[in-house]
Amino acid sequence: MAINKINTRSIQDTTVTSDDIQDSAITNAKVSPSAAIAQSKISGLSTSISNLCSSVSTTNTNVTALNTKITAATNNIALLGFKMAVNDGLTVFNLIDGVVDEFHDESGTDEAEGSNDTYCATSDYYSNTSAGAISAGFSLTAVTEADTSTAGTNPAHGSGTPATFAYANPATLTINAWGSGGAGGYDTTDGGGGGFAQGTYSFSGPDTLYIIAGEGGGNYSSGRKNQNAFGGDHPDDSGEASGNRGGGGKGEHGGGGGLAYVGTAVVDQESAPEILIVGGAGGAGGQGQSPASTGGAGGGTTGEDGSNEDSGKGGTQSAGGEGGTGPQAPKYGQDGGFLYGGEGNVGGAGGGGGAGYYGGGGSSAGGSHSSGGGGSSYFGHPQITSGSTEDGAAGEGGGTAKTGYVACTSEGGTSPSPGGSNTDGENGYVLITGSFSVTQSSTIVSNAFAAGSVPTTSRIVVFEENIDTPTLNTDIIASISRDGGTTFTNATLADSGYVTGSSGQRILTGQATISGQPSGQSMRWKLALANNGVKIHGVALQWS
Repeated sequence: MAINKINTRSIQDTTVTSDDIQDSAITNAKVSPSAAIAQSKISGLSTSISNLCSSVSTTNTNVTALNTKITAATNNIALLGFKMAVNDGLTVFNLIDGVVDEFHDESGTDEAEGSNDTYCATSDYYSNTSAGAISAGFSLTAVTEADTSTAGTNPAHGSGTPATFAYANPATLTINAWGSGGAGGYDTTDGGGGGFAQGTYSFSGPDTLYIIAGEGGGNYSSGRKNQNAFGGDHPDDSGEASGNRGGGGKGEHGGGGGLAYVGTAVVDQESAPEILIVGGAGGAGGQGQSPASTGGAGGGTTGEDGSNEDSGKGGTQSAGGEGGTGPQAPKYGQDGGFLYGGEGNVGGAGGGGGAGYYGGGGSSAGGSHSSGGGGSSYFGHPQITSGSTEDGAAGEGGGTAKTGYVACTSEGGTSPSPGGSNTDGENGYVLITGSFSVTQSSTIVSNAFAAGSVPTTSRIVVFEENIDTPTLNTDIIASISRDGGTTFTNATLADSGYVTGSSGQRILTGQATISGQPSGQSMRWKLALANNGVKIHGVALQWS
């Protein structure tokens, strides 16, 4: 009899096992979707699952490697574009979905949209720095450039105040100092001319320099012979000094000249660290008896001696010149010293020593009516480079052939005829020239480049060189537009390394999603530069 129905209650648990069912006897349609079937009953299932997992893992690894290669290839395409532009002399180099602008001229940028984007045509780069020139000349009472300088004063012989040079930005300065001349002596004897000193100074800014041009020695006829040339007091016979140094020595027949001085403080009577440049002054002449005694000229590193044996000696880099030693001992001249010239023996017939880094000695009394020695020049400050000096010669100043020399400065005074009136020594002069660089906020904007379709992402590569130390995405900000420059999206820049070694020229890369901008196919890049100086040698832009 056929079985029409089997009640499941009649079959005990585990009565029918998997071994009682032939393979393929039960199809998917006969099994409840919630039934659990062991993997072992499905031929090859475990192996297939294992292979699938391995394949997925391999695919993920390959995708990561592929992305890395795509990024490297993108950078290399940009670099290749730069290299091809350089080698072929191209300015804008078009790629598929991209452009490279290696700046051979300004044709790839929009000058109307940019601001303060200084282009260097000789080296093919844009920069956010501008260059300027300084030329500030100083006499005792006037300056040639009021923007950076204030004039000194000289209300009377032997007195006054320094001039100043103040500037807010770093600059490389060349300082020129022509020392003053000593007064002429009596009966055809001339005073010594001033010495010359020059050096280059890296001005850090903001800073102030103090300048004394140097006052010429006072002459016998004017009654100023016993007043120091301006620069301040110097020690008297007792060694006491009441003020700043810098003056030439007094003399019966004329005074020595005052030094030309540039420093970071007013001339100080105690220390030297603030002194940058000194132009040594000439000593005063003596009386024109045989042999006539011309004052010693201001020196290079050593001042000249007065012209006869009883005259003062020239100052050096470490000591003042000795005072003259005439026959009427002990009426000798005073030795020169640090920043001052020695006095001639008052009551004698000679001249005072010229001031300098170390001044010349004063003349002795009586005898041959001797003259004063010249002061030394100086450029030994550690921040001064390319320093040089030039001696004066007799009544002529040193450095008269140098660029910037002003006529009728630095020469010694004269006495044109026996018994005639002698003249003051000529004042000195200081000239500061140089160049400076100012960092400013700049914007460089490209012309528009047509995309073949509406892009959603864009990548920028910047060929950049440091002048200062910029911070990426603060001092250099890159942005990209697809709507012709109406809307820009910033790209976060990363440093991809130097082009060659540690040259300072490096590749910066960044990417921006521009799908949120208004739809467009007019591509532009923009660089905003600020705070620190940089050079931009080229930009590549790619899109997709």
